[in-house]
Amino acid sequence: MLDRYVKGTKDEKTVFACIVALGTNMSLGRMGDISDVDTQELQTAYRNFFRLETLKEANDLIANATAKLPIFRHYDIEADVLHSSSDGQRFETQRNTFNARHASKSFGLKKGISALTLIGNHVPINAKVIGTHEHESYFVFDLLYNNTADIDPDRHSVDTHGTNQINFWILHAFGYQFAPRYRNFSSKTDSIVGFQSPANYDDEFLVKPGRKVNEELIIKEWSNIQHTMASLGQKETTQSAIVRKLSSYARQNRTKKALWELDNIYRSIYLLDYLDDRLLRKHVTKALNRGEAYHRLKKVIAHVNGGKLRVKSEIEQHILHECTRLIANAIIYFNAKLLSGLITGESPDSILTPEKIKKISPVAWQHINFYGRFEFSDLGTSFVDFNKLGEALKSANISTNDENLA
Repeated sequence: MLDRYVKGTKDEKTVFACIVALGTNMSLGRMGDISDVDTQELQTAYRNFFRLETLKEANDLIANATAKLPIFRHYDIEADVLHSSSDGQRFETQRNTFNARHASKSFGLKKGISALTLIGNHVPINAKVIGTHEHESYFVFDLLYNNTADIDPDRHSVDTHGTNQINFWILHAFGYQFAPRYRNFSSKTDSIVGFQSPANYDDEFLVKPGRKVNEELIIKEWSNIQHTMASLGQKETTQSAIVRKLSSYARQNRTKKALWELDNIYRSIYLLDYLDDRLLRKHVTKALNRGEAYHRLKKVIAHVNGGKLRVKSEIEQHILHECTRLIANAIIYFNAKLLSGLITGESPDSILTPEKIKKISPVAWQHINFYGRFEFSDLGTSFVDFNKLGEALKSANISTNDENLA
Protein backbone atom coordinates (compact mmCIF):
# COMPACT_ATOMS: atom_id res chain seq x y z
CA MET A 1 0.00 0.00 0.00
CA LEU A 2 1.93 2.97 -1.30
CA ASP A 3 1.19 6.65 -1.68
CA ARG A 4 0.09 7.72 -5.12
CA TYR A 5 3.43 8.96 -6.44
CA VAL A 6 5.76 6.64 -4.52
CA LYS A 7 7.89 4.34 -6.67
CA GLY A 8 10.27 3.00 -4.04
CA THR A 9 11.15 -0.68 -3.70
CA LYS A 10 11.40 -2.55 -0.43
CA ASP A 11 14.92 -2.89 0.96
CA GLU A 12 15.25 -5.69 3.54
CA LYS A 13 17.97 -4.05 5.61
CA THR A 14 15.92 -0.85 5.91
CA VAL A 15 12.81 -2.78 6.93
CA PHE A 16 14.80 -4.70 9.58
CA ALA A 17 16.25 -1.44 10.86
CA CYS A 18 12.73 0.02 11.18
CA ILE A 19 11.52 -3.04 13.10
CA VAL A 20 14.41 -2.78 15.57
CA ALA A 21 13.97 1.00 15.91
CA LEU A 22 10.24 0.76 16.63
CA GLY A 23 10.40 -2.45 18.67
CA THR A 24 13.02 -1.06 21.04
CA ASN A 25 11.00 2.19 21.39
CA MET A 26 13.77 4.06 19.60
CA SER A 27 12.88 6.80 17.13
CA LEU A 28 13.76 6.38 13.46
CA GLY A 29 15.99 9.45 13.72
CA ARG A 30 17.96 7.91 16.56
CA MET A 31 18.35 4.65 14.63
CA GLY A 32 19.70 6.64 11.69
CA ASP A 33 22.37 8.13 13.98
CA ILE A 34 23.60 4.82 15.43
CA SER A 35 23.30 2.54 12.38
CA ASP A 36 24.47 2.31 8.78
CA VAL A 37 20.98 3.14 7.44
CA ASP A 38 20.05 6.74 6.58
CA THR A 39 17.20 8.36 8.52
CA GLN A 40 15.40 9.40 5.34
CA GLU A 41 15.45 5.79 4.09
CA LEU A 42 13.99 4.64 7.40
CA GLN A 43 11.17 7.17 7.29
CA THR A 44 10.34 6.29 3.68
CA ALA A 45 10.28 2.55 4.43
CA TYR A 46 8.09 3.09 7.49
CA ARG A 47 5.62 5.24 5.57
CA ASN A 48 5.40 2.85 2.60
CA PHE A 49 5.63 -0.65 4.03
CA PHE A 50 4.58 -0.72 7.70
CA ARG A 51 0.99 -1.79 8.23
CA LEU A 52 -0.61 -3.40 11.27
CA GLU A 53 -1.97 -6.26 9.14
CA THR A 54 1.42 -7.23 7.71
CA LEU A 55 3.10 -7.03 11.13
CA LYS A 56 0.47 -9.36 12.59
CA GLU A 57 1.03 -11.76 9.70
CA ALA A 58 4.79 -11.70 10.31
CA ASN A 59 4.20 -12.49 13.99
CA ASP A 60 1.91 -15.37 13.00
CA LEU A 61 4.59 -16.82 10.70
CA ILE A 62 7.18 -16.94 13.49
CA ALA A 63 4.65 -18.21 16.06
CA ASN A 64 3.60 -21.00 13.66
CA ALA A 65 7.25 -21.90 13.05
CA THR A 66 7.83 -22.11 16.81
CA ALA A 67 4.77 -24.34 17.19
CA LYS A 68 6.28 -26.82 14.70
CA LEU A 69 9.48 -27.26 16.71
CA PRO A 70 9.85 -30.56 18.62
CA ILE A 71 10.04 -28.83 22.00
CA PHE A 72 6.82 -26.84 21.67
CA ARG A 73 4.44 -29.53 22.96
CA HIS A 74 6.90 -30.36 25.74
CA TYR A 75 5.89 -27.00 27.22
CA ASP A 76 2.29 -28.18 27.73
CA ILE A 77 1.44 -27.56 31.38
CA GLU A 78 -0.93 -30.53 31.28
CA ALA A 79 -0.72 -33.40 28.80
CA ASP A 80 -2.55 -32.65 25.52
CA VAL A 81 -3.93 -29.36 26.89
CA LEU A 82 -2.66 -26.07 25.51
CA HIS A 83 -3.05 -23.69 28.46
CA SER A 84 -2.84 -20.00 27.53
CA SER A 85 -3.04 -16.80 29.55
CA SER A 86 -3.54 -13.11 28.91
CA ASP A 87 -2.70 -10.02 30.90
CA GLY A 88 -2.09 -6.33 30.40
CA GLN A 89 1.17 -4.42 30.69
CA ARG A 90 1.01 -0.67 31.17
CA PHE A 91 3.19 1.89 29.40
CA GLU A 92 3.37 5.62 30.02
CA THR A 93 2.76 7.90 27.04
CA GLN A 94 4.53 11.24 26.65
CA ARG A 95 2.03 12.54 24.08
CA ASN A 96 -1.74 12.67 24.38
CA THR A 97 -3.66 10.18 22.24
CA PHE A 98 -7.32 9.21 22.29
CA ASN A 99 -6.77 6.05 24.34
CA ALA A 100 -4.10 7.45 26.70
CA ARG A 101 -5.75 7.88 30.09
CA HIS A 102 -4.78 8.59 33.68
CA ALA A 103 -3.97 5.70 36.01
CA SER A 104 -2.54 7.04 39.24
CA LYS A 105 -1.44 3.61 40.44
CA SER A 106 0.81 3.13 37.39
CA PHE A 107 1.67 6.62 36.14
CA GLY A 108 0.98 9.06 38.97
CA LEU A 109 -0.27 12.24 37.31
CA LYS A 110 0.76 11.08 33.81
CA LYS A 111 -1.19 9.14 31.18
CA GLY A 112 -0.64 5.76 29.59
CA ILE A 113 -2.03 2.73 27.77
CA SER A 114 -2.33 -1.00 28.46
CA ALA A 115 -0.91 -3.62 26.07
CA LEU A 116 -2.76 -6.96 26.28
CA THR A 117 -0.95 -10.11 25.14
CA LEU A 118 -2.18 -13.68 24.66
CA ILE A 119 0.53 -16.21 25.62
CA GLY A 120 0.41 -19.89 24.67
CA ASN A 121 3.29 -22.19 25.67
CA HIS A 122 5.55 -19.13 26.08
CA VAL A 123 4.69 -17.79 22.58
CA PRO A 124 2.94 -14.37 22.25
CA ILE A 125 0.27 -15.31 19.70
CA ASN A 126 -1.97 -12.23 19.76
CA ALA A 127 -1.94 -8.71 21.19
CA LYS A 128 -4.05 -5.58 21.48
CA VAL A 129 -3.52 -2.06 22.83
CA ILE A 130 -6.34 -0.57 24.93
CA GLY A 131 -6.78 2.45 27.16
CA THR A 132 -6.19 2.12 30.88
CA HIS A 133 -9.82 3.14 31.46
CA GLU A 134 -11.05 -0.02 29.68
CA HIS A 135 -11.52 -3.25 31.61
CA GLU A 136 -9.25 -6.10 30.46
CA SER A 137 -12.08 -8.62 30.77
CA TYR A 138 -13.88 -6.99 27.81
CA PHE A 139 -11.19 -8.25 25.42
CA VAL A 140 -10.46 -11.80 26.65
CA PHE A 141 -12.71 -13.49 24.10
CA ASP A 142 -11.63 -11.15 21.31
CA LEU A 143 -7.96 -12.06 21.86
CA LEU A 144 -8.76 -15.78 21.69
CA TYR A 145 -11.30 -15.82 18.88
CA ASN A 146 -9.47 -13.33 16.63
CA ASN A 147 -6.19 -15.20 17.00
CA THR A 148 -4.95 -15.95 13.46
CA ALA A 149 -1.95 -18.13 14.44
CA ASP A 150 -2.09 -21.92 14.27
CA ILE A 151 -1.73 -22.13 18.07
CA ASP A 152 -5.27 -22.66 19.37
CA PRO A 153 -5.58 -22.79 23.19
CA ASP A 154 -7.86 -25.21 25.02
CA ARG A 155 -7.81 -23.59 28.48
CA HIS A 156 -7.32 -19.91 29.24
CA SER A 157 -6.32 -18.16 32.46
CA VAL A 158 -6.44 -14.53 33.58
CA ASP A 159 -6.06 -12.70 36.86
CA THR A 160 -8.92 -10.90 38.61
CA HIS A 161 -8.86 -8.02 36.08
CA GLY A 162 -9.77 -10.46 33.30
CA THR A 163 -12.99 -11.66 34.92
CA ASN A 164 -16.54 -10.33 34.60
CA GLN A 165 -20.10 -11.66 34.69
CA ILE A 166 -20.26 -13.26 31.22
CA ASN A 167 -16.76 -14.55 30.35
CA PHE A 168 -17.33 -18.05 31.73
CA TRP A 169 -20.37 -18.54 29.50
CA ILE A 170 -18.95 -16.92 26.34
CA LEU A 171 -15.71 -18.90 26.42
CA HIS A 172 -17.58 -22.14 27.15
CA ALA A 173 -19.94 -21.50 24.23
CA PHE A 174 -16.97 -21.32 21.85
CA GLY A 175 -15.09 -24.33 23.19
CA TYR A 176 -12.62 -22.73 25.61
CA GLN A 177 -12.25 -23.59 29.28
CA PHE A 178 -12.00 -20.41 31.35
CA ALA A 179 -9.70 -20.80 34.36
CA PRO A 180 -9.09 -17.47 36.16
CA ARG A 181 -7.19 -16.84 39.37
CA TYR A 182 -9.00 -14.59 41.86
CA ARG A 183 -7.24 -12.25 44.24
CA ASN A 184 -9.78 -12.86 47.02
CA PHE A 185 -11.03 -16.37 46.30
CA SER A 186 -12.99 -16.83 49.55
CA SER A 187 -15.37 -14.00 48.62
CA LYS A 188 -16.22 -15.71 45.29
CA THR A 189 -17.50 -18.91 46.91
CA ASP A 190 -20.56 -16.95 48.08
CA SER A 191 -21.66 -16.67 44.42
CA ILE A 192 -21.92 -20.46 43.93
CA VAL A 193 -25.38 -21.45 42.70
CA GLY A 194 -27.22 -24.79 42.56
CA PHE A 195 -30.25 -26.35 40.86
CA GLN A 196 -31.97 -26.92 44.18
CA SER A 197 -32.84 -24.65 47.07
CA PRO A 198 -29.95 -24.16 49.56
CA ALA A 199 -32.15 -25.74 52.26
CA ASN A 200 -32.02 -29.07 50.39
CA TYR A 201 -28.26 -29.42 50.94
CA ASP A 202 -27.30 -31.25 54.13
CA ASP A 203 -24.83 -29.97 56.69
CA GLU A 204 -22.33 -32.59 55.50
CA PHE A 205 -21.57 -30.42 52.45
CA LEU A 206 -18.53 -28.24 53.09
CA VAL A 207 -19.59 -25.79 50.36
CA LYS A 208 -23.24 -24.94 49.81
CA PRO A 209 -24.85 -22.86 47.07
CA GLY A 210 -26.00 -19.41 48.00
CA ARG A 211 -29.21 -19.62 45.94
CA LYS A 212 -31.06 -21.57 43.27
CA VAL A 213 -30.49 -21.00 39.54
CA ASN A 214 -33.29 -19.16 37.71
CA GLU A 215 -33.79 -21.80 34.99
CA GLU A 216 -37.07 -20.30 33.78
CA LEU A 217 -35.40 -16.99 32.89
CA ILE A 218 -32.68 -18.75 30.85
CA ILE A 219 -35.30 -20.74 28.89
CA LYS A 220 -37.38 -17.65 28.09
CA GLU A 221 -34.37 -15.61 26.94
CA TRP A 222 -32.62 -18.47 25.09
CA SER A 223 -33.40 -17.12 21.60
CA ASN A 224 -31.89 -13.71 22.45
CA ILE A 225 -28.84 -15.41 23.93
CA GLN A 226 -28.42 -17.45 20.72
CA HIS A 227 -28.60 -14.28 18.60
CA THR A 228 -25.89 -12.69 20.74
CA MET A 229 -23.61 -15.71 20.44
CA ALA A 230 -24.21 -15.89 16.67
CA SER A 231 -23.13 -12.26 16.30
CA LEU A 232 -19.90 -13.03 18.13
CA GLY A 233 -19.33 -16.19 16.08
CA GLN A 234 -19.83 -14.38 12.76
CA LYS A 235 -17.52 -11.57 13.98
CA GLU A 236 -20.24 -9.02 13.27
CA THR A 237 -19.45 -7.49 16.64
CA THR A 238 -16.85 -7.77 19.39
CA GLN A 239 -17.08 -8.87 22.99
CA SER A 240 -16.16 -5.37 24.17
CA ALA A 241 -19.06 -3.89 22.16
CA ILE A 242 -21.55 -6.42 23.56
CA VAL A 243 -20.39 -5.87 27.15
CA ARG A 244 -20.74 -2.09 26.75
CA LYS A 245 -24.21 -2.52 25.27
CA LEU A 246 -25.32 -4.84 28.06
CA SER A 247 -23.86 -2.50 30.67
CA SER A 248 -25.93 0.38 29.29
CA TYR A 249 -29.16 -1.55 29.89
CA ALA A 250 -31.16 -1.26 33.08
CA ARG A 251 -30.09 -3.67 35.79
CA GLN A 252 -33.36 -5.59 35.47
CA ASN A 253 -32.91 -6.25 31.72
CA ARG A 254 -33.95 -9.87 31.19
CA THR A 255 -31.35 -10.83 28.57
CA LYS A 256 -28.53 -9.49 30.69
CA LYS A 257 -29.80 -11.33 33.77
CA ALA A 258 -30.14 -14.57 31.77
CA LEU A 259 -26.53 -14.30 30.59
CA TRP A 260 -25.47 -13.70 34.19
CA GLU A 261 -27.36 -16.82 35.27
CA LEU A 262 -25.60 -18.94 32.64
CA ASP A 263 -22.27 -17.50 33.69
CA ASN A 264 -23.02 -18.25 37.35
CA ILE A 265 -23.58 -21.92 36.50
CA TYR A 266 -20.21 -22.38 34.82
CA ARG A 267 -18.43 -20.22 37.39
CA SER A 268 -19.83 -22.41 40.16
CA ILE A 269 -18.56 -25.57 38.45
CA TYR A 270 -15.10 -24.02 38.05
CA LEU A 271 -14.94 -22.74 41.64
CA LEU A 272 -15.74 -26.20 42.98
CA ASP A 273 -13.10 -27.78 40.73
CA TYR A 274 -10.58 -25.11 41.78
CA LEU A 275 -11.23 -25.84 45.46
CA ASP A 276 -10.96 -29.58 45.00
CA ASP A 277 -8.08 -29.88 42.51
CA ARG A 278 -4.62 -28.82 43.69
CA LEU A 279 -3.11 -29.51 40.25
CA LEU A 280 -5.59 -27.13 38.59
CA ARG A 281 -4.54 -24.34 40.96
CA LYS A 282 -0.89 -25.07 40.17
CA HIS A 283 -1.52 -25.07 36.41
CA VAL A 284 -3.36 -21.74 36.50
CA THR A 285 -0.52 -20.09 38.43
CA LYS A 286 2.08 -21.52 36.06
CA ALA A 287 0.23 -20.21 32.99
CA LEU A 288 0.00 -16.71 34.48
CA ASN A 289 3.69 -16.77 35.45
CA ARG A 290 4.56 -17.37 31.80
CA GLY A 291 2.75 -14.17 30.94
CA GLU A 292 4.75 -12.26 33.54
CA ALA A 293 7.99 -13.69 32.09
CA TYR A 294 7.00 -12.36 28.65
CA HIS A 295 6.27 -8.94 30.15
CA ARG A 296 9.79 -8.83 31.55
CA LEU A 297 11.23 -9.69 28.14
CA LYS A 298 9.07 -7.06 26.45
CA LYS A 299 10.17 -4.43 28.96
CA VAL A 300 13.83 -5.23 28.24
CA ILE A 301 13.27 -5.00 24.47
CA ALA A 302 11.39 -1.68 24.61
CA HIS A 303 14.04 -0.19 26.92
CA VAL A 304 14.77 3.08 25.11
CA ASN A 305 13.41 6.26 26.71
CA GLY A 306 12.64 4.31 29.89
CA GLY A 307 9.85 2.43 28.10
CA LYS A 308 7.78 5.62 27.71
CA LEU A 309 5.98 5.93 24.38
CA ARG A 310 6.49 9.01 22.22
CA VAL A 311 4.32 8.18 19.21
CA LYS A 312 1.61 10.59 18.06
CA SER A 313 -1.38 8.36 17.31
CA GLU A 314 -3.20 5.23 18.42
CA ILE A 315 -2.32 3.27 15.26
CA GLU A 316 1.37 4.04 15.83
CA GLN A 317 1.05 2.55 19.33
CA HIS A 318 -0.30 -0.66 17.79
CA ILE A 319 2.51 -0.78 15.22
CA LEU A 320 5.18 -0.16 17.86
CA HIS A 321 3.92 -2.96 20.10
CA GLU A 322 3.60 -5.35 17.15
CA CYS A 323 7.26 -4.64 16.32
CA THR A 324 8.22 -5.37 19.93
CA ARG A 325 6.22 -8.61 19.79
CA LEU A 326 7.95 -9.49 16.51
CA ILE A 327 11.39 -9.14 18.10
CA ALA A 328 10.22 -11.15 21.13
CA ASN A 329 8.84 -13.88 18.87
CA ALA A 330 12.18 -14.04 17.03
CA ILE A 331 14.08 -14.39 20.33
CA ILE A 332 11.71 -17.10 21.58
CA TYR A 333 11.99 -19.00 18.27
CA PHE A 334 15.81 -18.76 18.42
CA ASN A 335 15.88 -20.21 21.95
CA ALA A 336 13.26 -22.88 21.21
CA LYS A 337 15.17 -23.95 18.10
CA LEU A 338 18.34 -24.47 20.17
CA LEU A 339 16.47 -26.43 22.83
CA SER A 340 14.72 -28.54 20.17
CA GLY A 341 18.13 -29.51 18.83
CA LEU A 342 19.13 -30.72 22.28
CA ILE A 343 16.00 -32.85 22.57
CA THR A 344 16.26 -34.48 19.13
CA GLY A 345 20.03 -35.01 19.30
CA GLU A 346 20.17 -36.14 22.91
CA SER A 347 22.55 -39.01 23.67
CA PRO A 348 21.85 -41.67 26.36
CA ASP A 349 24.62 -40.43 28.65
CA SER A 350 23.74 -36.72 28.31
CA ILE A 351 23.01 -34.78 31.49
CA LEU A 352 20.37 -32.77 29.61
CA THR A 353 17.45 -35.18 29.44
CA PRO A 354 14.15 -34.12 27.80
CA GLU A 355 12.58 -33.79 31.26
CA LYS A 356 15.23 -31.23 32.23
CA ILE A 357 15.32 -29.46 28.87
CA LYS A 358 11.58 -28.73 28.93
CA LYS A 359 12.08 -26.90 32.25
CA ILE A 360 14.29 -24.36 30.45
CA SER A 361 12.16 -21.42 29.39
CA PRO A 362 12.69 -20.02 25.85
CA VAL A 363 11.86 -16.57 27.25
CA ALA A 364 15.50 -15.70 27.97
CA TRP A 365 17.66 -12.82 26.79
CA GLN A 366 20.93 -12.92 28.75
CA HIS A 367 22.74 -13.95 25.55
CA ILE A 368 21.28 -11.09 23.47
CA ASN A 369 22.70 -7.57 23.32
CA PHE A 370 20.09 -4.88 22.82
CA TYR A 371 22.56 -1.99 23.04
CA GLY A 372 25.30 -0.52 20.86
CA ARG A 373 25.66 0.41 17.18
CA PHE A 374 23.62 -1.51 14.60
CA GLU A 375 24.87 -2.67 11.21
CA PHE A 376 22.39 -3.94 8.62
CA SER A 377 24.52 -3.76 5.45
CA ASP A 378 25.64 -7.42 5.44
CA LEU A 379 22.92 -9.60 6.90
CA GLY A 380 24.13 -12.71 5.05
CA THR A 381 22.08 -15.67 3.89
CA SER A 382 22.17 -17.65 7.14
CA PHE A 383 22.13 -15.93 10.51
CA VAL A 384 22.89 -18.84 12.82
CA ASP A 385 24.30 -22.35 12.51
CA PHE A 386 22.05 -24.12 15.03
CA ASN A 387 23.93 -27.42 14.67
CA LYS A 388 27.21 -25.86 15.82
CA LEU A 389 25.49 -24.04 18.67
CA GLY A 390 23.80 -27.26 19.74
CA GLU A 391 27.10 -29.14 19.78
CA ALA A 392 28.66 -26.35 21.84
CA LEU A 393 25.83 -26.54 24.37
CA LYS A 394 26.13 -30.32 24.67
CA SER A 395 29.86 -30.11 25.35
CA ALA A 396 29.49 -27.23 27.83
CA ASN A 397 29.54 -27.82 31.57
CA ILE A 398 25.86 -27.14 32.26
CA SER A 399 24.55 -27.38 35.81
CA THR A 400 21.76 -29.90 36.38
CA ASN A 401 20.33 -27.89 39.25
CA ASP A 402 16.61 -27.46 38.57
CA GLU A 403 16.68 -23.86 39.79
CA ASN A 404 19.35 -22.98 37.24
CA LEU A 405 17.45 -24.77 34.46
CA ALA A 406 14.23 -22.93 35.27
